[in-house]
Amino acid sequence: TNAAGRRGEAACFWVPPSHSCGLNQIRFTTVGVRCFPPVAANMLLCKRVPALGRRLWQGHGAPSVPELREFIVRNTEAVSGSLSPEIALRLLTPRCPFWSQAARLWPFGDPYWAIHWPGGQALSRYILDNPAVTKGKKVLDLGSGCGASAIAAFMSGATDVLASDVDPLAAIAIGINCELNKIPPLRVATENLIGKIEEKWDVILLGDMFYDEELATDLHTWLTKYKRLHGPEILIGDPGRAEFTKYVGQNWLQKVSEYELPTSTKEENYGLTSSSIWRFV
Repeated sequence: TNAAGRRGEAACFWVPPSHSCGLNQIRFTTVGVRCFPPVAANMLLCKRVPALGRRLWQGHGAPSVPELREFIVRNTEAVSGSLSPEIALRLLTPRCPFWSQAARLWPFGDPYWAIHWPGGQALSRYILDNPAVTKGKKVLDLGSGCGASAIAAFMSGATDVLASDVDPLAAIAIGINCELNKIPPLRVATENLIGKIEEKWDVILLGDMFYDEELATDLHTWLTKYKRLHGPEILIGDPGRAEFTKYVGQNWLQKVSEYELPTSTKEENYGLTSSSIWRFV
């Protein structure tokens, strides 16, 4: 079934069981192709329709924060095999219970926070390799997800880090990942900060945020205005998705680094072999 792609162009289709991805997984096409388990697959279907958003929690009423923490820990795996192995993260892996289960059994919203996306991997690596970028700075990590870039900024000496993600479950996952890396809990905001210009940040990080044409336009409008007002360093991590390469603000971008993706990430993202860092100027 074709649908608007959450992390790339608009083609999503079911893969027959004869393919390596297996039955009930989807193959997602853009610059590259990626296979996902049933739960993660629905994250890619449509940016406006949260296919996994129905509350299927088995308890009574809304789950408590301790219950959510326990759910995340029980259903993810602590791994460190990305471009930034210095940072451990709790992610969805083939060894996790929900990897092979029906998507309808996942009781919350789409778990973007449970995948370390290629653009975020490059951002984390760049920050760790170039600590002067964030040392002593006030840093905003927009669309933080698993929190890797925010954690990298803290490890590199940032004095104030805000991890921003509209998913409340991501906020809890970021806290868990801070504990996993033995650092103090970072500030987390679940409010949508796109368009907000009041607070001044020295550095703004955006990993894998240009996955949708409308969102890319909104980001460009905000970043242009914010850059003019506050003059921050703005760094974007992206592996070359179609929406990013067609992004109207290409003339505002300066490529500063490129990283070859780890073998495991290449295998998961067929067609993608590297991820780059761009400075918004």
